[in-house]
Amino acid sequence: MTFTIDRRQFLIGTATTLALGAASLNRASAATSIRFLWWGSKERADRTHNAMTLYQSKNPDVSIEGESFGWDNYWTRLATQAAGGNAPDLIQMDYRYIFEYARRGALLDFTPYLDKSLKISDFGQANIDSGKVDGKLYGVNLGVNSSAVMVNTIAWKEAGVDAPTNGTTWDDFAETCAKLTKAKKRRSFYGTADASGLEPAFEGWLRQRGKALYTNDGNLAFDAKDTAGWFDYWSKLREMEACVPADMQALDQQTIETSMISQGKATISFAHSNQFVGYQAINKEKLGMISYPVPADDAKPGQYLKPSMLMSVSATSKNADAAVAFVNFLVEDPDGAKALGVERGVPASEKIRNELTPDLDDLGKEMADYIQMLTPKVGTLPPPPPNGAGENGFFLKKVAEEVAFGKLSTDEGGAKFAEQAAANLKRG
Repeated sequence: MTFTIDRRQFLIGTATTLALGAASLNRASAATSIRFLWWGSKERADRTHNAMTLYQSKNPDVSIEGESFGWDNYWTRLATQAAGGNAPDLIQMDYRYIFEYARRGALLDFTPYLDKSLKISDFGQANIDSGKVDGKLYGVNLGVNSSAVMVNTIAWKEAGVDAPTNGTTWDDFAETCAKLTKAKKRRSFYGTADASGLEPAFEGWLRQRGKALYTNDGNLAFDAKDTAGWFDYWSKLREMEACVPADMQALDQQTIETSMISQGKATISFAHSNQFVGYQAINKEKLGMISYPVPADDAKPGQYLKPSMLMSVSATSKNADAAVAFVNFLVEDPDGAKALGVERGVPASEKIRNELTPDLDDLGKEMADYIQMLTPKVGTLPPPPPNGAGENGFFLKKVAEEVAFGKLSTDEGGAKFAEQAAANLKRG
């Protein structure tokens, strides 16, 4: 089984493997052993570890082993294991990849488990449907989130410059970030990270202009001119010194830890709302969260609510029943949900949201408030990414870096990305 995941990413960054042996209680005597693979920060790993330990204390006949990787290395690892017939039982899945994996027969259909060992009827139909492919359920929504902009509030106050807010235009965003950089309150410090290689940010830009990444029939919904315009915007920010230079941005491997805001290189990074907990955990200064800049005053941000991630089970799992039971524990058992908190997004279950809300800390409340603020402004969930789309996110980062380093003009970069992105879909 071959998956169209970009293998070059295997060489980028350092994969973090967590041997969570402590999470397995009486492993030697456990009747059932399952493996769990996920991506994310240390904060996520700690919360996941706690949930695993708690579940095993209630189910001593079950042993769970976990591995965690950064975003890019995760998909290489998963593709390699799946292709080699060694897929983990429990798979943290993303909306952009679930269609590819499900249609290749790699994921378990949860439909027979609904209202039995998997009781998610209170998710609401939209949140249930977010894990469906061709009418069958292959992923369980772990939380609702949206794209977001992380802001170092202390750095803006220190510079005496008003930080961007919800509703800031892209033009004002550029000028404001340039002012922050020019304040020179910190050494080698800039207004914002360079988001030109970040697919969710590019998607938001497209949606604000009435376009999208993909059409319903699985083709590109943008062209070379659209991509060139995106690259051109960020090229101007580099010229203005509003965003970090190319050599700094190249260090960002699209993880919380390597982001420019976490590295102390910029006051802003583009991320997802569920990552707010993880960002704050490794940033000593107080962070805030706002929606994407918009093309004009009173325009909508182009964002949508999506499953922050999904839980899937391998179609080849020898312990599928036990794996499904653990998934239900994470999303419908108050103890499991409290262990995870809102780090993976605001729970889809109304019951669980009501359970968590009174005990949320300030970070959790800020995340919930952000989703509530954004909800009236969002558009519909986009069409499912077609086969081959997963590789395009990595390729956008590569081409954006070539433009940033001056190896390609913005027009050349736009043409290169659009051409190869379309080819990836055909090959997928």
